[in-house]
Amino acid sequence: MEKLVLAVHINPKHTFSKTPVQEVQLLAGMGVAGDAHCGRTTQHLYAQRKNPTAPNLRQVHLIHNELFDELLTQGFKVQPGQLGENITTQGIDLLALPRGTKLILGDTAEIELTGLRTPCSQINDFQPGLMNALMYRNKNGEVIRKSGVMAIILKDGVVRTGDMIKIILPDRPHQPLEPV
Repeated sequence: MEKLVLAVHINPKHTFSKTPVQEVQLLAGMGVAGDAHCGRTTQHLYAQRKNPTAPNLRQVHLIHNELFDELLTQGFKVQPGQLGENITTQGIDLLALPRGTKLILGDTAEIELTGLRTPCSQINDFQPGLMNALMYRNKNGEVIRKSGVMAIILKDGVVRTGDMIKIILPDRPHQPLEPV
C-alpha cells in the first residue's frame, strides 16, 4: 500500500475537531499556519498553564486512517479530523515508528516525530467510551496510546490531500515514541 496523506485539517480555535481542507502550509519551527497549535512555544492549553515557555513539540498532529477502521469494529464512528489531527495518513503504522523518524510530505515539507499524543478527556465528550479504546493497559500492564503522534516541522512546505510520504528512520538504536 502506498504511504500517503489521506486528508489535512486545520482549526484556528482550541476546539476538539479540525475542519478538512485541501492543503495546509507547514512552517518550520512553528506548526500549521492558521492552526491554534502553531507557535514556537507550547500552544497546548494544559501545557501552557504548566510552562508557557516550553518548546512546542506538538507542532503537527498525525493519525493513521487505519485507526478509524479499528475503532469502527469497536462501535465507534470517527472520521478524519474529528480527533483533532492535522494530517491523516494511510499505509503507515505511525505508532510503530521510532522517535526522531522524519517524514517528507509532498514536495518539500519535512517533519520529525517527537512522541505520542495522550488523549484528553474531551474524547469521551465526543463519543462516550472512546477514551478507553484509545488509551488502555495491555495484559503486561503497559499503557497503550493510540490517538496519534506529534511532530515538529523541520522544513516549510505545502501538504495536500493525496501527497506521497517518504519515511526516513533515525540512526540506531531506535527509541520508542513516548508521550509529549
